[in-house]
Amino acid sequence: MTGQHQAGIDTSRPHPARMYDWYLGGKDNYPVDEEMGRQMLALDPRVPVMARVNRAFMQRATRWLARNGVRQFLDIGTGIPTAPNLHQVAQEIAPDSRVVYCDNDPIVLAHAAALLRGTPEGATEYLQADVRDPDAVLDGARKILDFDRPVALSLVALLHFVPDEDGAHDLVGRLLAALPSGSHLVMSHATADFTPEESRAATEKLRAAGVTLALRSRAEFARFFEGLDLVEPGIEVPHLWHPELGEPVAGQDDGVIPGYGAVARKP
Repeated sequence: MTGQHQAGIDTSRPHPARMYDWYLGGKDNYPVDEEMGRQMLALDPRVPVMARVNRAFMQRATRWLARNGVRQFLDIGTGIPTAPNLHQVAQEIAPDSRVVYCDNDPIVLAHAAALLRGTPEGATEYLQADVRDPDAVLDGARKILDFDRPVALSLVALLHFVPDEDGAHDLVGRLLAALPSGSHLVMSHATADFTPEESRAATEKLRAAGVTLALRSRAEFARFFEGLDLVEPGIEVPHLWHPELGEPVAGQDDGVIPGYGAVARKP
């Protein structure tokens, strides 16, 4: 999308959704996103593998949830769509699944038409809002989802961009508080536990470009699931969470994947 500056899109600094798109080989990014993406690759050439591993984790978690009776999904920080996206995975198993996507980058809104091609039996909608404003997210989602029935809250590769100063744990708590028993939390998150030096350098480079990266330890990640019942196998490196539910990502076993993933049920 080089040179196509759409209204409301800030092309002066990189945005995680557009960097993610660049890692995945997409065209919906700008020179500033590619430049920062190349800096990240210089630190760790496996960043695109990590991006694909996160997508694959989302797909497997959605598959598990749909097979276990979940029919409503709220995906915050959805990013620029790639196929299969969450609604396609869920509606392939349960055509009546209802999915709300939410992102804070207007470029994602520009692709809403691609997102909205769901099954006629279900619903697929897009909401422009920021996870830091949970009331706006919930108000928009309530128009599509029935909060008297279980909802899967998907926060994939999102909260490592929300520092503790912004109340990341409180934000998740507020979102979950609005959802009924039987709802689920799906999360993946980057960590510095395995690659401390590379992670420190990446955090500094992103901060200099105006992007906050809040890498959390396993214990800090586990805090998001307090009061919930973890689905087996619990907290795992993302590509080891129910690998039988999807195809392996090329390169996922060639080195460490510095992140965690988990799914948990609200009692």
